[in-house]
Amino acid sequence: MKRSLFICLSILVIILFGPLLLSSFDYPDNFNESAQDSITEKRKADLELILKVLPPDQLNENSLFDDRGRISFLDRTFTDWQERTGELPPDFDRMPSLPFLPDPLVLDEGGHNIPVETKVQWQEKREWLKEKLQHYITGTFPPAPDNLKARIISERMDGDVRLQLIELAFGPEHQAKLTLELMIPPGEGPFPVFLTQWNHREWAQVAVRRGYIGCRYAGADEKDDTEKYSEIWAGKYDFTRLMRRAWGASRAIDYLYTLDAVDKKKIALTGHSRNGKTSLMAAAFDERIAACIPSSGGSGAEVPWRYASHKFDVEDIALLASARPSWLHPRLRFFIGREHKLPVDQNSFMALIAPRGLMLSSAFTEEAANLWGIEQAYHASRKVYDFLGAKNNIAIRTRHGEHSVSARDMEDYIDFFDFVFNRTSHQPGNMLYTSYSFEDWMEHSGEKINPLIYPEVTNANIKAQSINEWESKKKEILKQISWAFGKEPPGVTNPGPGSLDKGGRGEVSFGTFLIRPGDNKQMGVMAVSPYDGFADQLFGYLYYPLDGNGKMKGNNLPVVIYLHEYDYSKGFNSIHNVESILLSLTKQGFAVFTYDMLGFGNRIEEATRFYERYPHWSKMGKMVADASGAVDALENLGFIDNSRIIIAGYALGATVGLYTTATDDRIAGVVSVAGFTPMRTNTLNRGTEGIMTYSHLHGLQPRLGFFVGNEVRIPVDFNEILACIAPRPVLIIAPQEDKDAHTEDIRNCVENSSKIFDLYKVPKNIQLNTPYDINRFSPEMRETMYTWLSDYF
Repeated sequence: MKRSLFICLSILVIILFGPLLLSSFDYPDNFNESAQDSITEKRKADLELILKVLPPDQLNENSLFDDRGRISFLDRTFTDWQERTGELPPDFDRMPSLPFLPDPLVLDEGGHNIPVETKVQWQEKREWLKEKLQHYITGTFPPAPDNLKARIISERMDGDVRLQLIELAFGPEHQAKLTLELMIPPGEGPFPVFLTQWNHREWAQVAVRRGYIGCRYAGADEKDDTEKYSEIWAGKYDFTRLMRRAWGASRAIDYLYTLDAVDKKKIALTGHSRNGKTSLMAAAFDERIAACIPSSGGSGAEVPWRYASHKFDVEDIALLASARPSWLHPRLRFFIGREHKLPVDQNSFMALIAPRGLMLSSAFTEEAANLWGIEQAYHASRKVYDFLGAKNNIAIRTRHGEHSVSARDMEDYIDFFDFVFNRTSHQPGNMLYTSYSFEDWMEHSGEKINPLIYPEVTNANIKAQSINEWESKKKEILKQISWAFGKEPPGVTNPGPGSLDKGGRGEVSFGTFLIRPGDNKQMGVMAVSPYDGFADQLFGYLYYPLDGNGKMKGNNLPVVIYLHEYDYSKGFNSIHNVESILLSLTKQGFAVFTYDMLGFGNRIEEATRFYERYPHWSKMGKMVADASGAVDALENLGFIDNSRIIIAGYALGATVGLYTTATDDRIAGVVSVAGFTPMRTNTLNRGTEGIMTYSHLHGLQPRLGFFVGNEVRIPVDFNEILACIAPRPVLIIAPQEDKDAHTEDIRNCVENSSKIFDLYKVPKNIQLNTPYDINRFSPEMRETMYTWLSDYF
């Protein structure tokens, strides 16, 4: 009887709670063998795409200390690692999409999204961050050794400063070694410590004058004792070269903690470039480091991976992983083109440093930097400092110039350490140059838009029975585009000097590089300035083909206005433009005109206070006005064929190009590479930044911000923008694995727009190419553009 009752109750429990119980557990691997096989095949396909994008590892095994060494002691290349471990990319479909920087103050982000509100929760999040950072970026590393031995190799006085060379030994059978040099100032101490890598001795020299113990350790290219750690701990820990060097910094601190002369609460760490990456890693995992400055570390330091993808034209995962195979964990390569799937990012390291001192330092125009991305990381990290009551302990410093630093910068670095250590009241200025926020714009402009007064619109809304009917509708669409740009202030057109003589100028300059008739070169270049009629005090460069005698080839040249991507540090002077596009197009007989768009390259500071000056206009409106100004200037050049002025661009440049072509009939055609996804269907729940890319992040079109959550009510979208370009030819290249776009939506958008091209009886004038690739401007895509331009112009 009891047994029957138990069975009945068990059955009842299964009926009532079985689905809930099952949902709380992961299905076993063999639960649905067919589904598991499908997932595995998808992961293998993802790996093939990664290998397609990933350049081969650049190895130099002839030099023991070359920084392009093998991945680890066990693996020579990424392929070796992947074959040895059998690892495949994760099942991205099961991972949450985090298009914005991961929030350090949220538990289970992308799932239950539990806000961190207590110190206990913060400790839980800290441990999670450490685990994920080791898994995806740094590799795992051993615990602190308990057998540290120190031997003073040499000791001498340099004036009043005592110099010591020390060798540390630790680890299994004391096989691991680390060389230190200490520079101890006169006095009884205890002294704060300025810790840095071996090749930054001159930095430590400045710190010694400021009352610090200077300590450099052999964890740098010049002298790297930490390289042996890969062999010593092979198979047990998989820490990468940069993490080994970071772990070496901690072993230096182990020794510093044994010295009475050291103020143990005032140990600062800094390093430059790759050493900046190392310094950030070390400070994140070692709480004894009281302050840290990663100096111009670029991607993998102050630049988040999400903002180091191809469209920002800095060192993306693929480039950095292949150029420096040993620096970062091979697993990071799985996220090439899918950076939004990384559960952590560089701001996660920064969050772990809080509440200790952290200054992010970079330069405006260094090639590997992204000032906007760095400031985004600063804002994301400052939230943690605010939460922990240490808002003054995080700083940001942007210097003019490029990658290298000077004594001026070192003095400022030590000023920051002094401030954190309460040795001075001088606080860093924390000047921000891309400080736009949607909320600040709303307050300053006073604009308020109720999206609910706008009708819901589908992206299949273009209908017209005749060209006349369409031209009437087009006028209304252009009004909506103008509305989205904001109110352009009244201005005047720059008339320029009038037409120049046929054949161009006799001698033109590009910086210190001169092109003269008779030079045996393929490509010439001339400056185009306000004096040529280029908009409101703007400057650009026109590249043109040369004949065998070094003279301009032809006097009726077609011209491509090439608009750059989101390249904040270099603007138009990106790798893609200079090394490929300019040479290829001039070889085909095209001239190419390019310039820095507002807020990029040499025009970063111009955009900093844009919305204070023009609260009702928009950066996108200004960019489009500038592009039309470029057409004005080109029409003033007597050797340009005004009927063959084309715009081409990638990412942001493509977006600006589409808008400009739609609103300026003088433009003969346009090429868009990864330039858009329809806005009305690009909602946040689909895993992208949505329209917040334009309204909240880059500050391009603030008015769109009122439609977040009501995207279907946006007054104008890209199907209408494309239709406004008809009948002029359009080439759209939309990579299928673009994390910022929805390929099927783009197809539907183009199909709807093509109805207008059909009206004009030019159905082939709108072409869509969808290569199986990520968001980038690949060599194959460039060839597609060259062929299309040649066919049409």
